[in-house]
Amino acid sequence: MARRRPLHLRRRDVHVPADDRPRTPTAYGEDFRQVKRASAPDPGTFVVEYARPFAPALASWECTFCRSTCWRISRHFEEPVEQEAGRHRSVPVVEWKTGEKVVFDASPDYFEGKPYLSRVITRVIPDQATMFLELKSGGVDIMTLTPPQYVRQTETAEFKKSFNRYKYTASGYTYLGFRLSHPFFGDKRVRQAIALAADKKALIDGVLLGLGQEATGPYKPGTWAYNPNVRKYPHDPARAKALLAEAGWKEKDGVLVKDGQPFEFTVLTNAGNDARAKTAAILQQNLAEVGIRIKIRTVEWAAFINEFIDKRKFDAVILGWNITPDPDQFDIWHSSKTGPKELNHIGFANPEVDRLLDEGRSTFDLEKRKKAYFRIQEILAEEQPYVFLYVPEALPVVHNRFRGIVPAPAGITYNFVKWYVPAALQKHRVQP
Repeated sequence: MARRRPLHLRRRDVHVPADDRPRTPTAYGEDFRQVKRASAPDPGTFVVEYARPFAPALASWECTFCRSTCWRISRHFEEPVEQEAGRHRSVPVVEWKTGEKVVFDASPDYFEGKPYLSRVITRVIPDQATMFLELKSGGVDIMTLTPPQYVRQTETAEFKKSFNRYKYTASGYTYLGFRLSHPFFGDKRVRQAIALAADKKALIDGVLLGLGQEATGPYKPGTWAYNPNVRKYPHDPARAKALLAEAGWKEKDGVLVKDGQPFEFTVLTNAGNDARAKTAAILQQNLAEVGIRIKIRTVEWAAFINEFIDKRKFDAVILGWNITPDPDQFDIWHSSKTGPKELNHIGFANPEVDRLLDEGRSTFDLEKRKKAYFRIQEILAEEQPYVFLYVPEALPVVHNRFRGIVPAPAGITYNFVKWYVPAALQKHRVQP
């Protein structure tokens, strides 16, 4: 049960349809398919029933409630949608200027109390350099810096006078993922060899300027689900060559060949991401050392997802995942999630991982969950469906007008509702 301040829900039960067909096509619907029944017995209570224990339940609804109750998207009016007991109830109506900005107003009904900041404007600025110029000119107050910006462009006394920088382990990682149906990547020795050929220290130094750490699996280092004792792949080109030879790849004129076919493939990543482009370039050099040639192709994001990832038209990809607080990763690794528009886009299938994913989400016993996720990481480290590359440092910067920021392992925005600007420093006024 989740209890909040009034959510303006209709007082009725919602029963999940018996058939399994998705009513809303989304890769993120699995958590809500577990719901047996949902109801709102009164305006301040939302009750969800599951057919069996489901550990990620609270986290899934927490995100939903926070989005709907903390900040509402301003349109300078609200649309009446229901009349009850002689009075209208209303819900926020989404409005945005596509490709430009979205404006949020604070909700007075948020369960932790109305946020101190009355309005938040999110701007769409695709170019990182332009965003940084906007930060310095006062056009934005908060952004995430790139490592070069953090190290080389924010050390001046003038900048430090106006802004506060923060640094902590990001909840995310970057990986090289293989389409496992590709004839080159079906043998795990090949995947392990590529992991050994990848120089992760060079990636962290060259891409992140040292502001990161080696990734060994899909969980954030230091969290309870993270297994620090999985198999590691130190940079070892000689061992990589030996594994490739075991898999039948023989060197010819500096390039590996098998059955008359050179070991050459294309790495795909999204355009506009400088870190991933640099990662691809370094990996290209690393793999050339062991006789593997790779081509690099960057594609605009929408086409990248819709035409290549969703349709499984790639050899290998450089991408990243955000790491959620709950360690359930059913959508990413379960063999049932390999269809179009689903998140297991590499086609990974392992019966033991399937069983462990199901076990991990169907118990509230923390030790049992931990055991399941530790074993999943051991399997992924052995199988290397991804080469887990690096976990960057998060590098947010905020104008020093803002107070109430308390850094924590969860970052700085976990208490965003408590951020405020003293009256004397306020630049903007929201008209009532």
